Amino acid sequence: MRAYLDAMDKAAAAYRAVKPAKPPRVLAALGPKMLELSAERADGAHTYLVTPEHTAKARAQLGPAPWLIVEQAAVLETDAAKARAIGRWHVSRYLDLPNYTENFRRLGFKSEDIANHGSDRLVDGLVAWGDLQDVATRINHHLAAGADQVCVQVFDPDPHGLPLRQWREISNLAARAGFISLSHRQRTG
Repeated sequence: MRAYLDAMDKAAAAYRAVKPAKPPRVLAALGPKMLELSAERADGAHTYLVTPEHTAKARAQLGPAPWLIVEQAAVLETDAAKARAIGRWHVSRYLDLPNYTENFRRLGFKSEDIANHGSDRLVDGLVAWGDLQDVATRINHHLAAGADQVCVQVFDPDPHGLPLRQWREISNLAARAGFISLSHRQRTG
């Protein structure tokens, strides 16, 4: 990644036309080395599939100035079995990826949490579920831990559906509180 950033900087220096305003550089970062690089060579870090405890550690490592933009998966469903099934679908796709599983272990999750599509403890730690207040509480935990922004990735019960109702509810909350941006990746399968 350092070589990639060097190449980007070199290309920008060689750019001969009228230069646009320098866009902010935010690096996707989970582990300590990428967070360190984000603090040294970027304007901040964007974390994904993390807990508020990770957010606090990331803020401590980044220091106060760099941006810390956090993704929070969310399911607006109060039935635990239904919410966890939707959340588990999302989390399980990352359980074969070493960068995520190592990060889960750094956060205190055990091998048994990562096995068999993820334990309830893992899903509950990574996916905010419940009513709107439950999701807002998790977002507030990230903000209190040092996030500058929390991007909410909302999942619908229908694997092919768009979470329009949930977007509206969270958008209304965001308008009242002024602190949330939304993202969505449509589920397939």
